[in-house]
Amino acid sequence: MKKWYAVIGDPISHSMSPSMHSQWFSDLSIDATYIPVRVKRENLSEAVQSLKLLGASGWNVTIPHKEAILPLLDHVDTSAERMGAVNTVVVEEDGTLTGYNTDGIGFVNALEEAMGSQNKDAPIMLIGAGGAARGIAFALKTTGYTNISCSNRTISSAQRLIDDIGGSRAMSLGQAEDELAGYQIIIQTTPAGMVSAQMDKPLSLKNIRSSAIVADIVYNPLLTPFLAEAKDRGARCLNGVGMFVHQGAYSFQKWTNRKPDTKQTIEQVEQTLGGPYVNR
Repeated sequence: MKKWYAVIGDPISHSMSPSMHSQWFSDLSIDATYIPVRVKRENLSEAVQSLKLLGASGWNVTIPHKEAILPLLDHVDTSAERMGAVNTVVVEEDGTLTGYNTDGIGFVNALEEAMGSQNKDAPIMLIGAGGAARGIAFALKTTGYTNISCSNRTISSAQRLIDDIGGSRAMSLGQAEDELAGYQIIIQTTPAGMVSAQMDKPLSLKNIRSSAIVADIVYNPLLTPFLAEAKDRGARCLNGVGMFVHQGAYSFQKWTNRKPDTKQTIEQVEQTLGGPYVNR
């Protein structure tokens, strides 16, 4: 019987996950398909039950459901539970639902693939404190990055993240904007800059150091307004393609026990979106 998988979120029409996973299924001769499903916040519980009843074998979870889905699952992987966010759901053979988070390790893989792994002690500023930020923060911490701060529109959310990971500082977006010169790695984790987003960037980069590494987890467009400003100011820039592909590959492995070719996929996504994986 043909298996099927999905990605749920709102918005979802921009997602390249269906084409990526479908290509992997084809490459590895797996009889399965993958579809996008738009799910509004208020319909998440019903959507989870519907996916299960309709026979989905698993699904990815994107904005705005990564945190809200946790209580709707039967089991949550220990690391995902600590992160407080899930981006991958596996439907087990007995029908129970298990949640994982592959965002964080996907980002770290992309960062080190592009920029090397010599920045473990560098001061890091996370912008945003949502599900993606939490996943990235925990993955950075567990892979040896020691100096992580977080800025967010709601400071209490940033403080909660910092408390949970044993990080350095929590602050407002305005305070972060003033103090960016003190950070070597700046990671933008909010939806700002997405094709469908209402806001183009969360703060100005006027105070960054020219040697900074600036990453944006948004992959469509490749060059967000945030990265465009960073590039103009001489920073080394990393867009969201690498994280997108690597987190997807980890999800794919959870579902199929097969490992797809990430290098080729990164090149294909770059070509599709018309730009480079690493901007500088």
